[in-house]
Amino acid sequence: MTYDDQNIFARILRNELPAIKVYEDDQVLAFMDIMPQAEGHTLVIPKSPAVTLLDLDPQEAAYTIQVVQKIAKAMEKALDVKGIVLMQLSGAAAGQTVPHVHFHLIPSSVHELGKHGVQMGDQDQIKVLADKIKAAL
Repeated sequence: MTYDDQNIFARILRNELPAIKVYEDDQVLAFMDIMPQAEGHTLVIPKSPAVTLLDLDPQEAAYTIQVVQKIAKAMEKALDVKGIVLMQLSGAAAGQTVPHVHFHLIPSSVHELGKHGVQMGDQDQIKVLADKIKAAL
């Protein structure tokens, strides 16, 4: 599949759309999901243009996972959670809705997840949670 540079995550990476950022470096961006499945739902994306995990360069995939782990540790500390659902949907058939590879970090149980993309979260509360995670980094 050809990468669509107009997808929402590509536009966030170019600062054309706002995001509540938690972490950023030259290779990866982590930001809050504005339609969270649980409080603290965070997304981690590589900055390279890859649609699915299978399109991502192996070194970039390895680095992205290192950042996923870093964010997860900060979430556990900042939000005092005991479990985090790590989800990566690769391809539309798997449920991927944004055609840019991304990892979901959801402080919840798989048995308690809400439906994704159903309801906009409270943006002020999301910002508070983002600040807590950033402080724990």
